Formats: sequence, C-alpha cells, structure tokens
Amino acid sequence: MTVIGIQQLPGKPKRDHPTSVMKNQTSETKSKTMKIVIIGGTGLVGAKLVNNLRQQGHEVVAASPSRGINSVTGEGLAAALAGAQVVVDVSNAPSWEDKAVLEFFESSTRNLLATETVAGVRHHVALSVVGTDRLLASGYFRAKMAQEKLIQTSPIPYTIVRSTQFFEFVGSIANSATDGLSVRLPSALMQPIVSDDVAAVLASVAVAEPMNRMVDLAGPNAIPLDEVVRQFLKANRDPRTVITDEQSPYFGIPLKHRSLVPDGTPSRLGATHFETWLRRSTPNP
Repeated sequence: MTVIGIQQLPGKPKRDHPTSVMKNQTSETKSKTMKIVIIGGTGLVGAKLVNNLRQQGHEVVAASPSRGINSVTGEGLAAALAGAQVVVDVSNAPSWEDKAVLEFFESSTRNLLATETVAGVRHHVALSVVGTDRLLASGYFRAKMAQEKLIQTSPIPYTIVRSTQFFEFVGSIANSATDGLSVRLPSALMQPIVSDDVAAVLASVAVAEPMNRMVDLAGPNAIPLDEVVRQFLKANRDPRTVITDEQSPYFGIPLKHRSLVPDGTPSRLGATHFETWLRRSTPNP
C-alpha cells in the first residue's frame, strides 16, 4: 500500500481498453507543467485539489456552474478544456433522487468524455465510492456505476479513484439515521478518510500516468459505523444517543459487514486518523 502516494499493486497490470489506441498513450510527467481542469472545482474536495495543484505550479481551471462551466448542459466546457492535458471529475449530483442522479452522472460524463476527445485530453480522473458495486440497491450507486462504465469504455485514458466516506460526511450519516434523540445504525465497518487526504491523492494521480483501472482509497483505520457516529456526536456534545441496530439501513439500503470498506488492503491510505480530525475540528470544552 502507499500512504498518500502512488503505487501500482503487484500482479495488477494496467488494463487497456482492447479497441483503444488512445489508452496506450501516456500522460505528461510530474516534471512538466500541465493544464488541469477540475470539474466540481469549488466543492469540498475540488477546492482543495485546485489549491494543491496550483501550489505545484500547474495551470488549474476550477470548473463549476457558478463559474459558467456546466458539464451537464455543456455550457463553457469546450473553452475550459481547450489545451488541457488532464480532467479530474469530483462533481456530485445536486439531487439523489433515482432518475435525477442517473441523468446527472450520465449526461455530465458523456459531455466530458466527448469534449475531452476533441480537446485531446490525455487523462480522465474520476472520484467514485468504495463499495459502489455492492450497494446497487441505491439509485445513487447505480448512477455511480453507470459513470464508471462510461469512463471505462471510452477511448480516453483514465484512472478511477474509489474513496471511502469522508470524515466530513459523518454528520449527514447521523442525521439520516435520527429518530428523535435516537440514532439507529448497524456496526458494519467503515474506513473513513478526511477530504484533505483525498485531495492529496487525487493531485498525485492527476499528474501521473493513467492507470486505466480503479484504485481504492481509504482512511488509516476500519471502525464500526455506529462507533464512528457515536464518537462524532460525543465530540460535538450532541445529546443524541446511538443505538446499535444491525437491521437499520444506510441511506435506505441494507449493509453487510464489509459493504463500505475495500476488499483487502487498499492501495492508497490517508494519513489522518478520525480521532485527530475530531480533536481539531470540534469545539473546545
């Protein structure tokens, strides 16, 4: 494994698309300054990724609808991608309703890949979610799977980074499982990661050669879901009580014990521990 870095797993060669000539091309090396477009570049991970890459000296476009660049409608996309070597897609759907989220990821990804082909983009990087293929009872994860398949079957060289849940997402998990002052959650394992570490890994991937496969990214520790939320509520002096209930769903879908964690050892590990993040991000007593 690699802690915040790049390593190809032994026995896992790069997988080229069989009909693609483009996927035999390589990207720019780390020593060269590149134009990199970040789709979702004003969001939680995107803004940190933009700053990280700019600090390395790259020309970075922070693309978002608020800045006149919309991957769903195509507005401003051709101009933004002109001359770009790399596109990193960290965008997320504004609605998680089944039909809306599928339309978002399919339309956005198709528009990006088509525009990248014209612009001569050499590497498409996308942020996805660990366990996507195990959570297909959810319309959101079916949409993420559709996004991944579009990327895998396109002629653009790619790397898909599947990340576990962010530390910053734990509050939303708690809220989704709250009934009064009770929070019902199963003890399924999760291996959360801070968004800063996600941005650091994506920056490393963006300036490296396309891997033409998926890589898993997780935090340093696997912790039961109910315990993660329990620690979060305690640190925030939240009066709600977490009740362990193995039948409780996760955003409406049932979980198995390892639904949310990588199979085996992830090839990338964040360095920040959940307890460390809690101490620095919650109010002092």
